[in-house]
Amino acid sequence: MGKGDSMFAFAVAVQGRAVPLLRCLLAPMSKQHPGLRCCSSPAGGSQPIPVIKIPRRLQLRAEQAGARRRKKLERVRVPQAGKLLIVSKRPEFNQHSRQTVAKFQQPILVSQGWKHRLSFGDHFLINNTRDRAPFLPEPEEQDRDPDESQARQQRNATFEELGLLPELVEALKETGITHPTAVQQQIIPHLLRGKNVLGAAETGSGKTLSYLLPLMQKLKTERKRIEEGTSPRSLVLVPSRELSDQVKTVAKGIGHHLGVSVTVIGGGRGIYKVQKVLKRCGDILVATPGALWRSLKRNFINLGSLRYFVIDEADTLFDESFIGLVEDILSGAKITSSPSDYSDFEIQAQLVVIGATFPNGVGDLLSKVTDLGSITTIKSKRLHFLMPHIKQKFLKLKRTDKLAELLQIIKEHAIEKQESGILVFCNSASTVNWLGYMLDDHNIKHLRLQGQMPAEVRTGIFNTFQKRLVDVLICTDIASRGLDSKGVKLVVNYDFPPTLQDYIHRAGRVGRVGSKPHCTVISFVTHLWDVELVQKIETAARKRTSLPGMKTSIRPPVSKTDSEL
Repeated sequence: MGKGDSMFAFAVAVQGRAVPLLRCLLAPMSKQHPGLRCCSSPAGGSQPIPVIKIPRRLQLRAEQAGARRRKKLERVRVPQAGKLLIVSKRPEFNQHSRQTVAKFQQPILVSQGWKHRLSFGDHFLINNTRDRAPFLPEPEEQDRDPDESQARQQRNATFEELGLLPELVEALKETGITHPTAVQQQIIPHLLRGKNVLGAAETGSGKTLSYLLPLMQKLKTERKRIEEGTSPRSLVLVPSRELSDQVKTVAKGIGHHLGVSVTVIGGGRGIYKVQKVLKRCGDILVATPGALWRSLKRNFINLGSLRYFVIDEADTLFDESFIGLVEDILSGAKITSSPSDYSDFEIQAQLVVIGATFPNGVGDLLSKVTDLGSITTIKSKRLHFLMPHIKQKFLKLKRTDKLAELLQIIKEHAIEKQESGILVFCNSASTVNWLGYMLDDHNIKHLRLQGQMPAEVRTGIFNTFQKRLVDVLICTDIASRGLDSKGVKLVVNYDFPPTLQDYIHRAGRVGRVGSKPHCTVISFVTHLWDVELVQKIETAARKRTSLPGMKTSIRPPVSKTDSEL
């Protein structure tokens, strides 16, 4: 071989009958390619050994390709036994419920490539990891370990142990409520001691009863009465007319056992009707900001005798659309700064702020009416987390395919004869109306609820849906805040919500206290900005962390008695 042949050639030893055949094949080539020749056998025989020269670069490339194939075979995942947390259309993106992702590690996402036009049709499911809501009292079971049994009893406190009157406990039993939820166990004792409370907990965790029960007990035990019609003794401020009617229903159901009266005013009823209602103002006034603000400006009502001021669904009321009205209303009430200021000699109001999230500016507003150090902040441990007892499915769809997918979902729901309702959320009133026309064309009975409807039309729509007279309700986010939807097992986001806060509230319509198990949220993902939110949700699910950008804006100083659920 020549001088450079050692870098380009290798020898293949051939024995037996294969040699003549190879020689026949190589002989013609050796004449055309002088670099291809034969050499003698190392055993000293007459059979030659063919020597084939190939470029070294090709040889290395073949070796690297083989190494990649072997590595790929070694990376084949062996499926683990048990439940999956993430179930994807592509199994390589599945994640087992026991698999963890490091804090600073970026997980591999199913939705990572969903901004590409070829991703339409892909989907994944965030499975439920629990059968019961985390805020519900744990079931009483026979424990072998006495320490575990004692710990469960401490977590499952009774209403009597919280300090409620027997009349209230009996009234709750008549409605089927026997044990308090986690948020009720934390908030009720603080309110009974006269403290100002800011409570933040998951949607559907029983926050309404957490402030109504101690409020009613104090109204009953206080002997000093005010003249009827001059001023309400307590005020519950809510963002929507539907929610005011719901709070009124809950309060009346319990209040008639204690002789506590309830009055409600809301938008769309007419100012003269509101004036007539306020002439006989009850112990508890449930009001929307617009109706109450107009009543205060016209001197139909005053807050001079107010003892309890509740701001429910504070994340909505502190939004820019309501913040001006709420600030004016708060300025008309005298808020106490400590329980010692709460007495019969000087009338001051105990402040309760309840919500699931809190926008910027909450601390600045509350500091104008009371000392932030007097506010006891109670926050759930799972606040802003995805609910572990709800299945959440995400479908990447073209805009033109969403209607067909929704019709298929409703059809499957009807075939399975589910004894529950379907909430379909849209981002605009025009979409609600258009989608309603499409369902009419397919003879699907449904209701519509959106903010542009006249007040008389909106009246009773949600109550009709709650009574299961109609199974499908198409609505905007007006139905996502605080409304009780125990009969709903399926939520469909026909339009993906614009913010993570809206997603939490929509998903909170299922899996509530008293709801049926095995609830699901299905979201249609279409736009690029939808994909960005889905990626944040999937990341939080894989890493088991809270959703980003949803921290409460209330900052220290706060009371040292702050607690977490």
